[in-house]
Amino acid sequence: MAKKRPQTKGKPHVTDGARAGGAEGNFPVVGAREPCPCGSGRRYKACHGRVAAHAVTELVQRPFEGLPGEGDWVALRELVPAATVELTLKNGLPDGVPSVTLATVLPMAWPALRRDDGSVLLGLQNDTPSGDISRDLADTLLRALEAEPGNPVQTRRAPADGPRLQDVLASDGVFEPVVHTGFEFWVPDSENATGEVAASLERANAAAIPTVKLTGVDSAYWCETPEKNHLRWVMPHAEEKLLDALARLHAAGTSSLGEGTRLVGSFRAHGLTVPVWDLPSEVRAEDVEKPAAEFAERLAAALATDAPLTPDERRARGGLTNRQVTLS
Repeated sequence: MAKKRPQTKGKPHVTDGARAGGAEGNFPVVGAREPCPCGSGRRYKACHGRVAAHAVTELVQRPFEGLPGEGDWVALRELVPAATVELTLKNGLPDGVPSVTLATVLPMAWPALRRDDGSVLLGLQNDTPSGDISRDLADTLLRALEAEPGNPVQTRRAPADGPRLQDVLASDGVFEPVVHTGFEFWVPDSENATGEVAASLERANAAAIPTVKLTGVDSAYWCETPEKNHLRWVMPHAEEKLLDALARLHAAGTSSLGEGTRLVGSFRAHGLTVPVWDLPSEVRAEDVEKPAAEFAERLAAALATDAPLTPDERRARGGLTNRQVTLS
């Protein structure tokens, strides 16, 4: 589960030097108590240092907004143990880089890895040093593209004016997660892994919760736990509108996914809402494909309704809201 990122309050202070001098990145970073290079006469921490600090700590509520598959980005960041996605770069692959692959997590929690063959693996479930996950990931990816083959890339604070994933990845690229049963994708020949590599794989695989992506609806993931199974569905709709729609269906008794299933609440993650259903342990992923598609139709109708909530619907909404948990 990701930690909350720090937020700053109020608007950043903009100096005359900033107005005249252009982007913050044009000024070198100096000691906090030294004179600001912009020539304002103020200490750096009270001038451009303040603006830069605000830029790298301000929390971006929807860091993956505008990327293909925003809901799946959120799911792979917060919910899915082992998955990979082939990424398409806006300017194509550099020479010597045969592929770029997003992975939920990498060995040793590396932010990224340049493999011996030049291919790049980018880890998604790492803590990031600023409030903009997209900018941090883009910085890590660009550094990985230039790293020497066979080396990991370490975390650093991305430049405040650096590119974001939306600037680096193709906007028309296909985002198709492949969910794995384990982490064998870490190494090219996992069957012959030995020593610490084999031990690390064994530990990671033992902790992974079995997870399957539904094929009939977007960004919905079935998972298996010892006592019951769950469906966690990342939805792109505005939160208040979605909660109203879920409340209408809940009050009408049509919010389940079949016998023995129950809508139990929701997560809030990276600006999107993730309704969660409890499923009996015998209900597998394929068993909820059709019910999920039918629910999507009911939800669309409920989202299109503008009528005020009835007393029963308001009570249902209150219950859903009380069971909402914020992941990030």
